[in-house]
Amino acid sequence: MLRASTRCDRETWSRTATFLLLGFVFYLSPWTAFAALPVPAGDQPVLRIQGSNTIGAKLGPALVRGLLQEQGFNDIRTSATQENEQTVSALNAAGRKVSVTIAAHGSGTGFTALSQGSAELAASSRPIKDSESASLASLGNMQSREAEQVIAIDGLAIVLHPSNPISALSTLQLAQIFSGEISDWAQLGGRSGAIDLYARDDNSGTFDTFKELVLSANGKQLSAEAKRFESSEQLSDSVASDVNGIGFIGLPYVRRAKAVAIAAGDSQPMAPSVTLIATEDYPLSRRLFLYAAPKRSNPWAEALLKFAQSPRGQAIVAQNGFIAQSVEAVKIAATADMPPAYQELTRNAQRLSVNFRFQEGSASLDNKAQQDLHRVLDYLREHDKLQSKVVLVGFGDPKALPARAELLSKLRAMAVRRELVREGVVMREVTGLGDELPVADNEGDSGRLKNRRVEVWVY
Repeated sequence: MLRASTRCDRETWSRTATFLLLGFVFYLSPWTAFAALPVPAGDQPVLRIQGSNTIGAKLGPALVRGLLQEQGFNDIRTSATQENEQTVSALNAAGRKVSVTIAAHGSGTGFTALSQGSAELAASSRPIKDSESASLASLGNMQSREAEQVIAIDGLAIVLHPSNPISALSTLQLAQIFSGEISDWAQLGGRSGAIDLYARDDNSGTFDTFKELVLSANGKQLSAEAKRFESSEQLSDSVASDVNGIGFIGLPYVRRAKAVAIAAGDSQPMAPSVTLIATEDYPLSRRLFLYAAPKRSNPWAEALLKFAQSPRGQAIVAQNGFIAQSVEAVKIAATADMPPAYQELTRNAQRLSVNFRFQEGSASLDNKAQQDLHRVLDYLREHDKLQSKVVLVGFGDPKALPARAELLSKLRAMAVRRELVREGVVMREVTGLGDELPVADNEGDSGRLKNRRVEVWVY
């Protein structure tokens, strides 16, 4: 597992990832074939997006502008129509205007808009809930690969005032803080002072993620004393102005506040670094989604989904402060807690910046992993790693018998092997390390699911 002392420099990683993504803009891949889009008569928007403020504030409009540029439109403009709502407009070569509307009032509002027919795409900073999927059953399976598109990786940053001496917190401590059980910084070894809580509103996918990973996982509820915000920027700036403040936001919105390292269960404290978030090892990492009806008729929705997955789209993701789903090889330094076989890997190989994870209660790759197969294969072909250069390492959660945990972890690695072998990859080694090197707390379902992963190493 990546430790604080082994993480690569965030700025260097960001520059490298963005450079490589931009360099592949014209590389043919499953995501980069764009047909000319229709420009209907009238003033109605060609596409309506509703949902997450995390996506809708900056990333959503940036992706729309990128698609319009890709399509050859000009005079592209973004205007605010009301609070947390924007319109992106442009002209085609014939001077005809198109517009895309983006309303960012929280992830839950996106699924409501889909059900009401007032949006074609729902932006969400958390997975669709079973109840939401059931309410949208008339549109098709909203949890399918066709409906659910992971467009970026983000990490929830826990932010304090810059002068606060606290540098690391556990998820249990966070649950105790935000439920009001810990109410003074002195209880955590800091300066004496009543803790002021700042939280996103109930419509926010950011809040849903925090509630699932921190509060519910520890049997807690948010204190009624917490100040609630629809805007991530306003929340962050409020914490940065309050010496006793603490809040949670998406990674791009840290701004003037101070982000602290987070530990979950037996994991070491991890800062919200690019590398740890890219692999989803950081305890509060999360996926950002666009959802659409599986059998969609709007060509603009289809085009934006395809563009968001393309190298150019992922470059825009990186430029807007989120973590692109690019694949890079990272050198990892050995630490004493690593098993000997894993230490050997760190000395002689590099780890790819992607983990394969699985559907809950299944040995099948999840929707993101199925997309990542294409990216990993592109990387292996580009770097001549198809023949005996790849090692797959499976991990899992504890079982009553350690041998069973080891077997299940290897079976996960074998599931990834099957997919890569179909594309001509010859493995160097496939192994399982059981419940070694956890990245999340095994006490909760979400933590166990996160620990069930497959790493890719290359020689």
